[in-house]
This record gives sequence, structure tokens and C-alpha cells, in this order.
Amino acid sequence: MKQYFDLDEWNIIEEGFNPETNEISESIFSIGNGYMGQRANFEEEYSGPHLQGSYVAGVYYPDKTKVGWWKNGYPEYFAKVLNSTNWIGINVKINGEVLDLGKSTIKEFKRVLNMKDGYVERFFVAVLKNGNEVKVHAKRFISMTRKEIGAIKYSITPVNFHGKIEITPYLDGDVINSDSNYEEKFWDEVSSDVNPFEGYVMLKTKKLDFYISTYMTYELTKNGKTLAPKVDLLKKEKYISNTASIDCRENDEVVIYKYVANTSSRYYAVDKLAEVTRELSTRAKKDGFEVLAKEQAKAWNHKWKESDIIIEGDVAAQQGIRFNIFQLNQTYTGKDERLNIGPKGFTGEKYGGSTYWDTEAYCLPFYLSTADEKVSRNLLIYRYKQLDKAIENAEKLGFSNGAALYPMVTMNGEECHNEWEITFEEIHRNGAIAYAIYNYINYTGDKYYLGEYGVEVLVAISRFWTQRVNFSKAKNQYVILGVTGPNEYENNVNNNWYTNKIACWTLEYTIEAINYLNETNPRRLDELKKKLNFQKDEMDKWKDIIDNMYYPIDEKLNIFIQQEDYMDKEQVHVKDLDKRHLPLNQNWSWDRILRSCFIKQADVLQGLYFLEHEYDIETLRRNFEFYEPRTVHESSLSPCVHAILAAKIGDYDKAYEMYLRTSRLDLDNYNNDTEDGCHITSMAGTWMAVVQGFGGLRVRDSKLIINPFIPKHWTSYSFKIMFRGALLNIRITNDEVNIINESSKTVDLLICEKTYTLKGNENISIHYKNSLIYA
Repeated sequence: MKQYFDLDEWNIIEEGFNPETNEISESIFSIGNGYMGQRANFEEEYSGPHLQGSYVAGVYYPDKTKVGWWKNGYPEYFAKVLNSTNWIGINVKINGEVLDLGKSTIKEFKRVLNMKDGYVERFFVAVLKNGNEVKVHAKRFISMTRKEIGAIKYSITPVNFHGKIEITPYLDGDVINSDSNYEEKFWDEVSSDVNPFEGYVMLKTKKLDFYISTYMTYELTKNGKTLAPKVDLLKKEKYISNTASIDCRENDEVVIYKYVANTSSRYYAVDKLAEVTRELSTRAKKDGFEVLAKEQAKAWNHKWKESDIIIEGDVAAQQGIRFNIFQLNQTYTGKDERLNIGPKGFTGEKYGGSTYWDTEAYCLPFYLSTADEKVSRNLLIYRYKQLDKAIENAEKLGFSNGAALYPMVTMNGEECHNEWEITFEEIHRNGAIAYAIYNYINYTGDKYYLGEYGVEVLVAISRFWTQRVNFSKAKNQYVILGVTGPNEYENNVNNNWYTNKIACWTLEYTIEAINYLNETNPRRLDELKKKLNFQKDEMDKWKDIIDNMYYPIDEKLNIFIQQEDYMDKEQVHVKDLDKRHLPLNQNWSWDRILRSCFIKQADVLQGLYFLEHEYDIETLRRNFEFYEPRTVHESSLSPCVHAILAAKIGDYDKAYEMYLRTSRLDLDNYNNDTEDGCHITSMAGTWMAVVQGFGGLRVRDSKLIINPFIPKHWTSYSFKIMFRGALLNIRITNDEVNIINESSKTVDLLICEKTYTLKGNENISIHYKNSLIYA
């Protein structure tokens, strides 16, 4: 762990330039708006290490699977969100020499991500090989109000020379994904055109026929006055540019304002794409950079009012949580139910930008509490609309009767992950889909969802579990064999406790959902039974499995065992490892990892987090105290679960340690992999660590529960949540909980084990100590 950036409550600040960590910074300073995104690449040419990345949401490519040998059921491709047209490009020549920080002497360099107003900017002073010294200030953002628009202000000032500055704004669609399995380029040109001060490139994917159009307009000024120089035009395959030559003297400021519109055939007819992007880009240019920047600041101000967490007394913690919330808000807006949340968002290519179970397990709680109910509902509908594909996935593996296995990785509902121990074995993902339905309904009270969409999904998943279990005569119980749990440092194990538990819980919840419909909407239930060809004896089978499932338990330690034979491993704690071995996945062979007791991420503890209400505090404590010392947290999804459970059992120092790790995972590059992109889905876990961990927020029986504590060196912290039409501002100090109801909706609360009713537009202050009322 290193501190790469200055500590600041609202900004990520990089002072000085280190080429060796540039790709880390490109990830950290990425920007987006839920519709498209951009890594923090330089506008000007750069010959040093970098990962070019411009992404358009929902546009992907089925890259042919590359494996050592084929297995029946393998997906034929891995879906990848594509690196698309490089729209930020502005090449610069100073008296004939290319401005390239990889070949220049850098006297000053500063990069800032302004999270409050939603933009990234750079300041640098560089000396070229010809001795010319130049000062550059670049600022850009992707609009939150005009989803297709990206805007750049790029200022160049001669410091010690006069002469010619050549400025070349361009669009380049001749790009490649660094993770292409066969080094294939995925785009063909459809059309392009270039004229003075404008131009466009339209591309089409070689498969699936996604079209994107990228249109640029721009303007030039010198010392504040608009220029209209003669420009040289260039057009070649997938590329267009303008080049303007401007005479300058020392301290003259030349500025290019570049306005780019990106959109795809997912939103407009193909024959309208060029026209639409031209109109959008032209309108942005007409309104101007400052107007767009003010719109951006206003939009982000609204976002922060809904979702900010304020921490007093700990700048590192404050910066960490705001960075995580910022990335979440610019990755997914919930306005398009066809979209989901990739593990890297718009910050890199790893994991293909596809959908994982992370969304349901970690992201849903954030959006439930910080956005309109429709946003989280759309995340569920995304899975419902892919139910047919989930049934197809199960059929490919030999399942029948409408059983559904949701994919580990997907863009369109098809499984596209091609590591056997994940694709075929990590079936616990089905449980996360089911749990998300419960979580959504429990939080919102929207039980109508069950009849509309939920029961269909639950029945299909339950049918899968029914066929995936088998009855062991030796144990005289049901077992689930050959699985990988959340801890991916174990493969092909038998009776993973979490998998067995979430399978039976799903069966229980499906029965509960069917019974609810039978009582409240029997007509709808009859319709579903006919549609699903549902037989009564299916529920009898589910009950039998629930009553007779085998769970590995160590009776001496009185804990749940991660899987059968786990206790045969040499039991070593992480603290006893030489630090040079960490992270294990970068220093140990896979064989050595699999034979060890070390845990990549919460596994048993994942189940205890989900189903905490089923267990007493001592059960949680015993299992936490056994598994936490063995967990290396080499998955970004792990620390938040440990933070929440540590807070629940009163291990507040461990809760804070795990919070800081999850909140600064990318900022401090804990796992030595931030250069691949930020861990977006786990960022929602950071929010969970504060709100569910420190704040003790739960929902039970339609009541909002708060059992808080405050880290010992914090002065206070506060967060806002939306709950069933109410907007609550919750502030916690060392001895007081203050809640302001910023809506007209009355809310029932259970705070530190006492019940309160908070009417609309009123507030309540409650003294507490160690989560118990004392005054």
C-alpha cells in the first residue's frame, strides 16, 4: 500500500509525474456519465506507458474464446466492452517538434480530479528537446446533463519562445482492446467526413452490428479572441483531423475548445447517427464550454445532495468514500434498464466490462438508498429480461424443466466466462440474484414486484437448485458437489457451506413468495403456474431439500466449515506470513494457493452477512474470529463484508481497518492492480461499510433500524438515505444520533433498540452509548 495522491476532501491530486505509475493514474482520474466513459489519457501524444480507453455503454464484442482445451458447455466467446473512437485527441507541435511528455523534460506537473464539480484537469510545464518551454492547462468532463457530450478546454502558453504552434484535433477509430484474445481489431469504418472545424467518424463492430458515431466541432482563441485560421484537413481509414498553425509570442495563451458527441445504434437509427451527433456537437459548441461546465457542476451538486457521506476528523477516510461514490455515480444512472455495472466501469478493460453477481450482492444496496426506487428496480428487471438466456445456459449444462443458471459473466444473458472452475462451478451466483429480489422488496416494500417479475425468476432458480443437489446415501442428506464458493482460492469442492445455505434459503424464499401470491393475488399465481407449468409436488421437493440439506460444521469450534475437508489444511494466519508473499496471486503458484487455508474473499462470512438476521451475535463472532485471520482480501469485494460484520460484533478497530482498506483500495493500490482499472462494484461496498457497518442500518419488518458507532478518531459522520418515499439526513457523533426527515413522509424507526416515529419535515436527536440508549 502506498500513498500516490495528496489527501483532500473533494479532490484527487497528483503532484509530479511518474511514468511508472501513469496507468494507475489513468484509472483513478477516469470520467464518465453512465452512458460513456474515458480513462485519463493525455490529449496530446504520449509515447510512455499508457492504456488508451474510450468506452460507450452497452456496445460490446464477442471475442472468440481462447482456452487450452475445450469442454462441453464452454461459451464460444468472452463479451468485451470495446475501446472505441479516441475522441479526446489534440496533438501539438511547438516550432515543428511534437509535444510528448515521454520525450520532454517536465518541470511542473499536477493532475486533479474535482469530484465536487465532475471534471479532470492537468497543469504542466515542459521543456522540449529544442529548448522551447511550454505551459499547458487541460480540463475536460463528460456531461451528466447531455449524455452524448464530452468537452475539452486545452490551453497552451509559450514560456520562453515565439514561433508556430500547430494544433491538431482529431478522431481516431483505429483502436484495439489490449485484452483482445487474438490481437484482432473489432471495428470497421462505415463512413467519415472532415471539414474545417468539424468532422466525424462512424464505425461498426465486425460482429453484432453495433454502430457508433463520433462527431467533433471545435474553436480556437488567442488571448481570449476567436481565431479562424486556415486549416489542413486529413482523412484516412477510421481517422479524421484538422491542423491549424498559429503564430505566438511569449505568454500568449492559445486555447482550443473541443466538443464531441458520441452515440450508438442502441439509441438512434443507423442512418440518423451522423446527423444526430453533428447536431449535438454543434449545439454544445454554440452554448460554449463555460455553460456546459456550469451545467455539470449543478448536476453533480444534485448528485452529492442525494448520496454524499460527510466524515469529520479523517481526511483519508473522507477522500476515500467520496472517490468511491463519485465513481459509482458516473458509472451507472439507472436510466436505461438494458445497462448494468461492470466491475471496472469505464476505467479499464479487465473483466470485459460485463455484468457479474457483484451488482446484486454489492451495488444494489447503494442504489436502493441513494437513488429513485426505479433505479434499483431496473437492475432487477435487467436480470428478468435475461431469464430465457439463463434457462438456455442451464440447458447447455444438462438441466431441464425451465431451470435457470444465471451467467457468471454476461452482456446479453449468455454465459461468456471461460474458466471452468468459474463457469461451471461458481453457481452461488444464482443465490445472489434471488437475494437481490428479497433485498429490494424488503427495503422498498414493493411486493407487487413478486407477481410482476420476481416469482418467475425465483422458480427458475429453485428448479436449478433442485436438480443440482443430489441425495447422499452415505450421509442420508442432500449435498452439492463440485463447486467453487465466493472464495476462488478453492475449486471443485464439495458442500461449500455458503452455496448449500443460499440454495436452501432460495427455496424457502420462493415458497414464501408463492404463498404470498396465493393469499394476495391468486389469479396472477394461476397465470404464472400455467406459464411455468408449475407442479405442486415441486414445492414438496423443495421442502424436503430444505429439511435435509447437509452443512459442514466443526462441532468442537462450533463454526460453519467453508467446505468439506477444509480443516485438513494446515491452519496458518495471514499475519504469520512473510509480507513478501503477498499478494498470493502474484507470488504463489496456483497449486500452492489451492492447497493452503488462505481465503481470497468472504465465503462463510458472505452468507452470514446476507442472512445475519438468522443468527445470534455469538455465532457471528465465532465464525468471524475464525475466518478473518485466514483471509487475504485479494478480492476487492471482501473487506466491506468483514467491516460490516466486525462492526456488528463490536470489533470496531477491525471494522475501521477494513473500511479504510475498501475505501482506498484503488487510491492506494492495495492489490497492485489499479492500472487495470478501478474496482467499481466493490466501491458500493465502501458505502455499505459506513452505512450498514458504522451506522448499523438494517430494514426489518418495514422498520428502518440504526445501531451506530463512530470510529474513535472521527468527530462525526453523516449520510443521507431514501427510504420508502422519505429522505433522511442521519448524523452521528460520539454520543448522539440526529435524524432530519427532509420529506413529508412519516417513517418508523428503531434506533438503538427503541422505537420512534419521525414525521415529515421534523427531526429527532437521541443520545446513545455503545449502540444503547443512555439518555
